[in-house]
Amino acid sequence: MNLYKVVGLILVGSVASTTAVLATEMDEKSRAATKVLLGQQLFFDVNLSKNRTQSCATCHAPDKGFVDHRGTGVKAAVSLGDDGHSLGDRNAPTAGYAAYSPPFYQDQQGRYIGGQFWDGRASTLAEQAAGPPLNPVEMGMPSKAAVLARLLENSLYPSLFEKIYGEQVLTDADRAYAAMSDAIASFESTGFFAPFDSKYDRYLKGEYELTPQEELGRTLFFSQQFTNCNQCHQLRPSPVSKDETFTNYQFHNIGVPENIQLRALNGTKTRDEGLFAHPDVSDPDQKGKFKTPSLRNVAVTGPYMHNGVFRDLRTVVLFYNKYNSRSEKRQINPETHMRWAEPEVPENLSLKELESGPALTDKRVDALVAFMKTLTDKKYEHLLKE
Repeated sequence: MNLYKVVGLILVGSVASTTAVLATEMDEKSRAATKVLLGQQLFFDVNLSKNRTQSCATCHAPDKGFVDHRGTGVKAAVSLGDDGHSLGDRNAPTAGYAAYSPPFYQDQQGRYIGGQFWDGRASTLAEQAAGPPLNPVEMGMPSKAAVLARLLENSLYPSLFEKIYGEQVLTDADRAYAAMSDAIASFESTGFFAPFDSKYDRYLKGEYELTPQEELGRTLFFSQQFTNCNQCHQLRPSPVSKDETFTNYQFHNIGVPENIQLRALNGTKTRDEGLFAHPDVSDPDQKGKFKTPSLRNVAVTGPYMHNGVFRDLRTVVLFYNKYNSRSEKRQINPETHMRWAEPEVPENLSLKELESGPALTDKRVDALVAFMKTLTDKKYEHLLKE
């Protein structure tokens, strides 16, 4: 409640109006809390998938950094659909800290920023939440009307929906579906998804002392003289800012190779052109660009890249470093023991950013990995590999 608003009302003698404003804002607080509660129920509701086997939490498991942990081997790269056999072509991004991504827009320099999904095609978190239930290779529901029918099966939902969105909300499929998506987004916007309590956050508060290796990694990460990490993975101007999400939400083509093993399983034949697939983007210079992901919980949310082609975080660091190292050793993918595969989309590479840092020694590579491990939320620290 705005104190000046209350004082102003009292000064004009409108005590009744003051009481009304307070009551209204309390109602708004109650409504907001109820919306989060509803969103929580919906987030875990497997009945919102065709075969009643999959919820939002299936691919964004709260105990695993809000990613899909079900698959093994190459199948770990993407999510298995509700039908029990469909495999997607992109790795499920973490839902952690997703609420901090700005709505999709183009800045004055012509750069695309923000949105949800790897290509930003959902501008807001609510739009993102609306996607999976109707996706045939994900939750597989045939229509919004079918989703509404499932909502009406639950005796708890009608009163919650009506309290938040009005008495007629469940009489129209479009309106009900939008309300469902909005409620899920409200839940995903809570501190449960973004606690900012990692070792790094505790270090900023003076509650944790970085090890020498972690401190070296932190110094390297935030220094443009020694690495190019923070060109894309730093949002706020100060390296000691709280609530840093470790992404500027911009889009880049960093030369990620095709996940050939995955494509052999899911049958995808066309190349993934990333941002160019966005319905509002027609500029061919955007082909192959994907949104820069947050590094929050990155150490426990592999596999990596938009197609899950790399299993290990250290491999990712070495992949970046191949652009800056003349060493033959750095041209070898440690997971395949072969030379790094060619980019799936070779045009539009962000070479200015990729080639701006120096070659890294093994010591510095390991230090960067150690620092990124400090970005793990406290509740996931037990998932870190020793």
